Amino acid sequence: MNFNPSEYKILIVDDVSTNILLLKVMLSNEKFNVVTANSGLAAIESVKTEHPDLILLDVMMPGMNGFEVARVLKSEEATKDIPIIFITALNSPEDIVKGFKIGANDFVSKPFNKDELLIRVKHQLSLIAAKRTILQKTEELELTIEARDKLYSVIAHDLRSPMSSIKMVLNMLLLSIKPETIGQEEFEMLSDCNQTIEDVFGLLDNLLRWTKTQVGRLHVAFQNFDVIALTEGVKQVSTMVAKAKNIQLVLDKSDDLTTLNVCADADMVQTVLRNFISNAIKFSEEGSSIIIRIKSEGEKAVLSVQDAGCGIPEEGQAKLLHTNTHFSTFGTKKEQGSGLGLLLCKDFVEKNNGEMWFESTVGVGSTFYFSLALADDRSSLTK
Repeated sequence: MNFNPSEYKILIVDDVSTNILLLKVMLSNEKFNVVTANSGLAAIESVKTEHPDLILLDVMMPGMNGFEVARVLKSEEATKDIPIIFITALNSPEDIVKGFKIGANDFVSKPFNKDELLIRVKHQLSLIAAKRTILQKTEELELTIEARDKLYSVIAHDLRSPMSSIKMVLNMLLLSIKPETIGQEEFEMLSDCNQTIEDVFGLLDNLLRWTKTQVGRLHVAFQNFDVIALTEGVKQVSTMVAKAKNIQLVLDKSDDLTTLNVCADADMVQTVLRNFISNAIKFSEEGSSIIIRIKSEGEKAVLSVQDAGCGIPEEGQAKLLHTNTHFSTFGTKKEQGSGLGLLLCKDFVEKNNGEMWFESTVGVGSTFYFSLALADDRSSLTK
């Protein structure tokens, strides 16, 4: 790795002045910044004041030897990561092992070869340069991600409110206006506009939630609630969108099951159901039915949304629930999808200790499932 030698400072530690002079001339000629110390204690003080990038450390010195200096430096948080190359006449396996155990990065035997020493010095400094580059790029990436997430959040917040108002107005218009009042063509245009607003609002809502969960600001609030009542509420809200395509939403549950308490985050479960139903409407043909099923299976509640739509090709199924092979397609009326909704659903289901899966056949339709843990109190399961 290429680096600028003048950006790096090397501390030479040796009790023999001629050795210091030789090393200093050699490294200065290579444009390195060089500082020196002639004893172990002086070396420790120099490290604190000069903050070298690399230390060339003699082992056999009077008073505090090189091994003792290295042990002190490696025990301090501020100096433990500074690489040390021992330059020593000690070359027995025991001495080398001892040095590496203390924290040495390399050994050079005396008398040393100039080219060998320079190669070892440059190798250690290239590792430092690489580490600094990685840290810099990591910081830049973190800033980029933070700015992106902030942008997503601002966009979602600022657009969500006006889109919600437009959505409510269009829903009211469709409820109060009949095709013969304004004409069939105009009514269809109004219906298409309503569908578009529903899709955009759903995308913004998903984007806002996805951003929050990715940056760790969306936490699971576990509570016991009746998942049947919650499903009925989501079904009622989705009915207007389904009517625009003449699609019937049918809630299918066991006759003896009037309530079913689960332990989960109600808001997240509502989001999953809303996305499942919205996708089913998007990919179903006009005049068809969508079946929303609720079952109690052992210790879990299993919810599913089945459509009789276009289905998903096998190659698309393999990509559907993976962030790195993100897959989306157009609905039966060319409604555009982002693929974000199902990824968000999978994330929410798993955060609630559940599982999510699907079955799909081209030309037959798709069924999306997810499970939730039942609440501890089973008295709500009437028979």
